[in-house]
This record gives sequence, C-alpha cells and structure tokens, in this order.
Amino acid sequence: MNTAQPDFDLIVAGAGMVGMSAALYAQMDGLKVALCDPNPPGSGTTYGSACTIATYACIPVNSPAIFAALPYLLTSKDSPLSFNLLHGLKNPCWMLSFLANCRAARVRRITEALGRFLADADAGLDPLIMAAGAEDLIVSNDCLYVWSTRAGYEGARASNALRRAQGVRFEELGPDEVRAMEPNLKQPIHRGLHFKGARHVTSPQALVGRMQHRFETLGGTYLPARVERCDPDEGGVTVRLNDGGTLRAGHFALTAGARSRQIAGTGAEGLPLGTERGYHILYRDHASLVSRPVGWAEAGFYATPMAQGLRIAGTVEINAIDAPFNTKRTDYLQRKSHEMFGQLGAPDETWLGHRPTMPDSLPVIGPSPSSDRVIFAFGHQHIGLTLGGLTGKVVADLAQQRSPTCNLGDFAPQRFT
Repeated sequence: MNTAQPDFDLIVAGAGMVGMSAALYAQMDGLKVALCDPNPPGSGTTYGSACTIATYACIPVNSPAIFAALPYLLTSKDSPLSFNLLHGLKNPCWMLSFLANCRAARVRRITEALGRFLADADAGLDPLIMAAGAEDLIVSNDCLYVWSTRAGYEGARASNALRRAQGVRFEELGPDEVRAMEPNLKQPIHRGLHFKGARHVTSPQALVGRMQHRFETLGGTYLPARVERCDPDEGGVTVRLNDGGTLRAGHFALTAGARSRQIAGTGAEGLPLGTERGYHILYRDHASLVSRPVGWAEAGFYATPMAQGLRIAGTVEINAIDAPFNTKRTDYLQRKSHEMFGQLGAPDETWLGHRPTMPDSLPVIGPSPSSDRVIFAFGHQHIGLTLGGLTGKVVADLAQQRSPTCNLGDFAPQRFT
C-alpha cells in the first residue's frame, strides 16, 4: 500500500458540468479538491448543448419505434440521425446492446430510472447556481415540443404517456395555441407539448465559469492538465498527468465524458461507452425569434434563445469520436432552421460535440468495479447539463463515504459486467 501523504481528498478528471459540480460540492463540504482538465472548464460538450434544464427528458433515445423507422433514419437527407456503417461494423456489441434496449419493457424500465433521477435534478443544481451567483443566467419560461405531422405526433403518444406516468407536467396544445406562444414559427404545426416549469441556461460555459470561480475562492485547485492514468490502492489513488506530474488523493472521480475510457487504470476500459456526436449552429442576431427553447420533434433539434444568439442544437451522428467534422449535419441544421423561421442567412458559428452514451441511455454513476477509491460519473448523453448538479452531489457523498440520498442501482457500472 502507498503510504505517501495525499495531496488532496479528491481529484476530479474533467471540468464539464458534471466534473465542475462534483468539485464544487466536495469543496463546499470542506474537502481539499483538485480539478484537472487540459481545456477551459465548460468548453467541451457542456458549451455546445441546447441549454435546456430538461427535467422532463426521461424518454431514452432507445425506442421500439426505431426498428420500423431505421431505414428512413439511415437513408433520408432529412433524417436527424446519421450513421457511419464502418464504425458500426467495428463496434457491433455496442450496436446490438443498444437495439436490445429498444424493447418496450426495457424502455419502460429506463424511463422509470431516468424519471426518478430527474425528479431530484433541480435540488442538485439549484444550490450550485446560488453558490456561484449565477441566478441571472437561468431563465424560467417553460419549454415547447412541436410536431409538424399527425404521424409524428401519434408515434410519440406512447412516449408521452410514459413521461406523464413519471410525473412530468405538460399540456397538449393545438397549432393556434403553439403559434400564440411562439408567433415566429413558420413550419407546419400539428400539435405541441408545453412543459411547465422548465428552465434554460443563457450560457452554459458562463455558468461553469462562475462555478469554477466559487470553487477556487473556497480553496479548490484547477490544473490545466490531462489525467493519463490513475493507480488506486487500499489507501488512495495516485494520478499521473500528461505534463509528467503526479498527484495523490483519497478518491478519484472520473467525469471525462466521452473520453472517460481513455484514462488508464480506472476500470472503465471495458465499459461500452459510445459517443453520440451532436452539432449546433448559431445565428447571433436572431435570439429574439423565440422566447423559450422550442424542440422540433421530427427534426431532432432545439431552437434556444441564449446570450450569444439563437442556437440550433441537436441531431445524432453515430461515428468515431475523432472522425472529421461532418458538414452535412450543419447543412441539415441550417436548412431545417430556415424551414422553421424563414431565411436567416449563413450561421455565425458551427460546432461539434461528443455526448457520452451508454447503450441503455443511462449514465454510469458509482464506484469502479476495480476499486471503490475510483468513482465513475459519466455517460449522461443528452442530459448532462440537467443532471450534472445532482451527479456532482452524489460524487461528493461517495468521496466522503456517505450514502447518497438517491438509489444508484440503475446506474451501477456493474450492470455491464
């Protein structure tokens, strides 16, 4: 056993919303914390998100309908899904596991697990917003989903029934009611859902930045370095950085998102962590076109008003994490956003990010199978911004050997072993 005096109580690898939340909660609890990321906090997938605090988002990407819809989704130029066949052939186990989790019974269980966790999301996030003095970055103006076709809306009925069963509050709207709320929408409207009480963030990176400031004010240490490996033992964890440095701590939290498997020695190497590549485009001068996030269901994206402008964010590309930028995805977003609002011109920004995704659409949260000194917290797919605060609180509890207030059974890494 390594008997060296630890430098820290907790080392966190990854400074997105999940990692920053874990670091801040632990520092607020009096732990000595180091947060490691070679990139500025909040500049990765957190930065490019749709900005929604989506406590209603308990429906997984997995769906029984995907079997019938797959030919269209894989071949149509108007599909929100892009799939690289070669990547799929190289990763057959992930793909088969994903499809196995599209069975109706599995989707119901996944929805229930996400619903229970999301019910506590605000309680996990709000203390961090207050501690960071970031209330001005949060807008409470609800959220809309809209469907342009009867077929699309009818196909979502089962999912919406599951959503309501989890206690999600929403009301169904007709086309005139949708347009009264958002008069600048120009695409056909068949029906809409109004999610009451939903919120969004005007700048996710600014939120994480203020959390970082609070973290450092409390004595936390941010290191602009990449964790390359960790070596746990009975007394703690030794962490090796890309600059040649080493650190030691009582616990190590792995919150590196889609790149979590790339850190050696954690025990995550064998987990089926995949990547949903997501894109956004931004129109700087058009934030006033909507007053709240509007998700166009058939098109697979949100239009969100934010500090930087109107963000069009979404779609899913199944491809290798380091594959080249796919301009067909941003061309699609531009074309569909013009259908949604009329001619907006060329976007002022295009972006690609990597959503960390397990084949059952559930995050991995809990001690590593190889050592309880290593805490996993990754795989939040589309809802990392929403669940980051609550997950961070869980990590802080585990680092202090406290039992979390929520049941982690559905998210245990052991479910894959």
